Amino acid sequence: MEKSVVSSGDEDPTCRSVMEGIASNTHRVLTEEEENRLKKQDETVVSEFKRSKLEAEAQKNWDLFYKRNDTRFFRDRHWTTREFELLVGIDGDTKKTLLEIGCGVGNFLFPLLEENANLYIYGCDFSPRAVEFVKGDLRFNEERMKVFVCDITKDRLEDNIPELVDVVSLIFVLSAIHPDKFQQALHSASAILKPGGVLVFRDYGLYDMAQLRFGRGNKIGDNFYVRQDGTRSYFFSVERLTNLVADAGFDVSSCHYVNRRTVNKKEGVDEPRVFVQGKFIKR
Repeated sequence: MEKSVVSSGDEDPTCRSVMEGIASNTHRVLTEEEENRLKKQDETVVSEFKRSKLEAEAQKNWDLFYKRNDTRFFRDRHWTTREFELLVGIDGDTKKTLLEIGCGVGNFLFPLLEENANLYIYGCDFSPRAVEFVKGDLRFNEERMKVFVCDITKDRLEDNIPELVDVVSLIFVLSAIHPDKFQQALHSASAILKPGGVLVFRDYGLYDMAQLRFGRGNKIGDNFYVRQDGTRSYFFSVERLTNLVADAGFDVSSCHYVNRRTVNKKEGVDEPRVFVQGKFIKR
């Protein structure tokens, strides 16, 4: 296993500190107690009616999420350039283009622009409210970015982006989409990339603490859950992700679990976090 240094996480705004992560190709081994938690989730699963309702109201639920949380929920993602060496080296003499799918309120977009003078970023999000927050940010610069509302499972990115881009990022985005639509989303990402372009990916990994916390009535399907606010989350295995991207026309440059621990000594919390991280090359 190789070490992968990870800073404090924007994925969980309640955490106080995060211990260094370890990259691994195998999922974490569950304790007997954790296995029992997962078994209890199967006792009461979401009804077919509610599943259909959640899918129909997916955009509304994310828009309400941003209405409640404004721009305060996630921290700016300065860790991204450290984690993906590709992005550190994107600055140079020639213009580079990046599409951030699921730009939210700009936590990844704005720090990256600050660190890369010759980078132009396109950003899209499912939530109209999130896009408006980006446009209303004092750092928003029309000369260096364009943001728009898009459902990547059915809308054409080409309608808003007049060129093929060098890099596409999918960071904590695919997990929020219904698994039946993963392929449509990945094909959309591939269609807007230059041949040889790179897809950078990070999302929730199998047996992350967030998956184990779900109780009865939250499970929609295999590794797929609904939160109290109606937003959904899928937890990826390395095997599932590599198969998905291969079917969408990508070669795997790297793909692994990042295992780390969230520690809050004041509240007596010491919990495992698991993410899946990868770089994939368009054929």
